[in-house]
Amino acid sequence: MNSRIAAYGGVDHMQQLVERHAPLVKRIAYHLLARLPASVQADDLIQSGMIGLIEAAKNFDGSKGASFETFAGIRIRGAMLDEMRRGDWTPRSVHRNARLIAETIAELEGILGRDVKDTEVAEKLDISLDEYHHMLSDISSGRIIGIEDLGVSQDVLVTSDDTDADHLYESQANEAFQQALVRTISNLPEREALVLSLYYNDELNLKEIGAVLNVSESRISQIHSQALVRLKARMQDWL
Repeated sequence: MNSRIAAYGGVDHMQQLVERHAPLVKRIAYHLLARLPASVQADDLIQSGMIGLIEAAKNFDGSKGASFETFAGIRIRGAMLDEMRRGDWTPRSVHRNARLIAETIAELEGILGRDVKDTEVAEKLDISLDEYHHMLSDISSGRIIGIEDLGVSQDVLVTSDDTDADHLYESQANEAFQQALVRTISNLPEREALVLSLYYNDELNLKEIGAVLNVSESRISQIHSQALVRLKARMQDWL
């Protein structure tokens, strides 16, 4: 028997955790579904999310400090993202444009020493503002884009008191990354930082955020995409 399962109450308790938190899988699935193409089915997300929940129940160690819901939420979302990426439907041009925009933002901000405007990015790319916004919309709707796309393990979001020598360096590195990420987000343009906060912390969908800020859902999608591309550009030294 898995030692963590034994320590936490055995197989019966693991089954109870899975049954109790099954609604969490659906909530995360429908939250993700709001930013995915229509071809993605909720049942597929829920199925992969349940696998993540079962793995979380097997591996959860209550002595580490994180609540099970926090631990499971990360594993559930990670399982859904992994499944979607294995069947990546995104045209190469969308990935290429995402990299190009990130590189352009990094270059312009390095030269100007301030937040770069979308009009300036469009000018640098030698395209119209509408074309630039269309590229951002493609990035948002054509692929899963989130904090995880910075290229780090989702475990960075889980705090741990583990002081084993094998884990000490990784724990310290994760803590340093978290601090850098928080600083970088706080230094984003105000509206971009607000959209990220409402989306990831308050778990509002794009339509709800649009209602809060009194702009269209499509505009929120563009702001969300640009915020994450800018964030990735500014965190490049950590990737």
